[in-house]
Amino acid sequence: MPVIDIYFAQLTDIFRIGLLIALLLTAANTAQALNRWIPIALGLVFVAVLIPTSFGAKEGQDTATAIAVGLFSNATILAVLLAAQQVYRRLAR
Repeated sequence: MPVIDIYFAQLTDIFRIGLLIALLLTAANTAQALNRWIPIALGLVFVAVLIPTSFGAKEGQDTATAIAVGLFSNATILAVLLAAQQVYRRLAR
């Protein structure tokens, strides 16, 4: 399976998006005790490794490739979520 197909499949994975939303909520709750970006960075890597190793890579995918592409897709999803969060904060003022 081409890498671009893996990337788009991961971008539309509802479970991955849900985990990343939960990650942002957790990072917001622990921001006072920890730096906000440490849990986000660790969670990004955790989700990228968790999904292909626990559910197995899809047919025609190598696990290492799915993890590597997962890092980029998670970063893309998190960028969109963080941008949406900033827009919400500006509109809520």
